[in-house]
Amino acid sequence: MASIKERKDKDGKTHYQVDIRLKGYPRQHATFARLTDAKKWAQDTEVALRNGRHFRTAEAKKHTLGEMIDRYIENVLPLKKKCMQGQQMQLLWWKKQIGSKLLADVSPALIAEQRDRLLKEITVRGTMRSPATTVRYLAVLSHAFTIAIKEWGWLEDSPMRKVKKPKEPRGRVRFLSDNERERLLTACKESPNPYLYIVVVLAVSTGMRYAEIMNLKWSDIDLEKGRIILEEQKNGDRDVVPLTGHALQLLRNLGKIRRIDSKLLFPSKEDPAKPIDLRFPWERAVQHADIQDFTFHCLRHTAASYLAMNNASLVEIAQVLRHKTLSMVKRYAHLSEAHTANVVASMNEKIFG
Repeated sequence: MASIKERKDKDGKTHYQVDIRLKGYPRQHATFARLTDAKKWAQDTEVALRNGRHFRTAEAKKHTLGEMIDRYIENVLPLKKKCMQGQQMQLLWWKKQIGSKLLADVSPALIAEQRDRLLKEITVRGTMRSPATTVRYLAVLSHAFTIAIKEWGWLEDSPMRKVKKPKEPRGRVRFLSDNERERLLTACKESPNPYLYIVVVLAVSTGMRYAEIMNLKWSDIDLEKGRIILEEQKNGDRDVVPLTGHALQLLRNLGKIRRIDSKLLFPSKEDPAKPIDLRFPWERAVQHADIQDFTFHCLRHTAASYLAMNNASLVEIAQVLRHKTLSMVKRYAHLSEAHTANVVASMNEKIFG
């Protein structure tokens, strides 16, 4: 129970000493100038002790945000190999800005202030940081707080819960028209680089990302069953990508002349252990094909758009692109509206005749 004693100092000023002794808990004590503050602290501390919150509040006054980030980088980040480098850079940004702050002093207002700074900063590319990138900065810090709460017992609650995320613009959808596709594939075929055409065909056929394709090893390819096996993906799963038609035949042909000094499908001439850099051959092909406002990642959108226009459902598109939710593929919904209308019409006809 709490006891409050009135005391006077040498100057005659009154203060109040609070002493809390609960069985099974260490003694807690504090001094206040006002009796109302003393009573409130006593009441709140007793409740916190019984609920197990007091010790986490005390820990938050012992550790800085920088300490939390350092421990997260050392113990948690190595388990996230696919995004380790990028997230470490993001965490070090937070440490530089407010790493000296005690965790108890890191408020939603302080985080929101830094969020706004992120949005206004100019990146190394000379452009404003996008809302989507800012959301990723917030996400990794939020996860660090979650670990500090659940596993380390350093906090009672996360200040991130009350921080609003910037609104991300609707995902950009740019895909090749039939005429553009023919021009681009022709330009890739005519490229001096022997791998460019195969890589572009793979991207359009499978919807795979550039990094996924360039890091493919022959051990990932099952030519007999017509599939590509992707290990340790962004979502932590082992994914299987169907490989059929022209893309499958191209890889079969490539397998006959593959380099024996590399495990990669598309190795660099200088270092067989690293994939070739197709950035410049790709840019030249796009330029020669006279295609505007088009990046390599747009080939992934092209694959998804072609699926939608060929009556694939959003669930099927999500499976091909390996998204866990439908939110990322809703941008293709307008391309499959005709298919959706046919499904609804078929259902109504079976029910009502």
